[in-house]
Amino acid sequence: MNRNFALEFVRVTEAAALESARMMGRGDEKAADHAAVEAMRVMLNSIEFQGTVVIGEGERDEAPMLYIGEKVGKGSGPKLDLALDPLEGTTICARGGNNALAVIAIAEEGKFLHAPDTYMKKIAVGPAAKGAIDLNATATENLREIAKAKKCRVEDLTVVILDRPRHTDLITEVRNAGARIWLIGDGDVSAAIATCKPNSGVDVLMGSGGAPEGVIAAAALRCTGGDFQGKLEFRYDHERERAKKMGVHDLDRIYKIHELAAGNVMFCATGVTQGTFLNGVRFFSGGAFTHSVVMRSESGTIRFIEAEHHFDSKPNYK
Repeated sequence: MNRNFALEFVRVTEAAALESARMMGRGDEKAADHAAVEAMRVMLNSIEFQGTVVIGEGERDEAPMLYIGEKVGKGSGPKLDLALDPLEGTTICARGGNNALAVIAIAEEGKFLHAPDTYMKKIAVGPAAKGAIDLNATATENLREIAKAKKCRVEDLTVVILDRPRHTDLITEVRNAGARIWLIGDGDVSAAIATCKPNSGVDVLMGSGGAPEGVIAAAALRCTGGDFQGKLEFRYDHERERAKKMGVHDLDRIYKIHELAAGNVMFCATGVTQGTFLNGVRFFSGGAFTHSVVMRSESGTIRFIEAEHHFDSKPNYK
């Protein structure tokens, strides 16, 4: 994968973040998401590559653009697969909360798991605890192994968990184990990435969330040296059938990080609202500041990009 794509794709997430950030706190999730999707698609189609959306806004009959299977790019150049979320944390953005991101992961053709739109049981850690996690083990056992790897006590660990009724038992177990808990409303991609940032205060992500977001998070952790495991959790029979059609044959499989995002992977994200990993968009008269990250698994390079945008000379994203 051409390293020069790094700047090309960070422009994509910048565009999505700039457009959706205007909807921050206005209470309209659909409008915020639509603004991000529209801007991201325009910018993707300005890049010289042959892209296929393998994780996106849903099936073609559910999403007018950036749907699964959609071809993007100028139609020449390398063939790449995209796992994207133009606005990861639509509710966060609409409510003016923290950690909304515009994200895109890029891999060589056929290297992403084609995850269906269902739940995924997840566990994510940073480089210091790589190899210490096992979804077959209990939360308590995982916390002990993570603490051992990080040379600390379980009581020193902070676990991020989505604040959902389905996590009641998990929250109780983590509390009984002695670890601290950070409950979040949305945005588990951002939380997974935060495990790799030493000063984020996050040690591990646990619980179930969206399967597509799990693949995106795994791609990011491939670039940062972290670790991730996921297992699909189906709610309905039609989700199982859809998974089979997408090439998932072992429905009980626990996927390791390289099985979710293989080969050379690139990850780009731009902050929409203020977060633990990236700053949000900050507007000024005639422009805005953005804060982005672009990472490559091949080199392990992580670049943070602070950009100053002037709207009188920016392209129209609509």
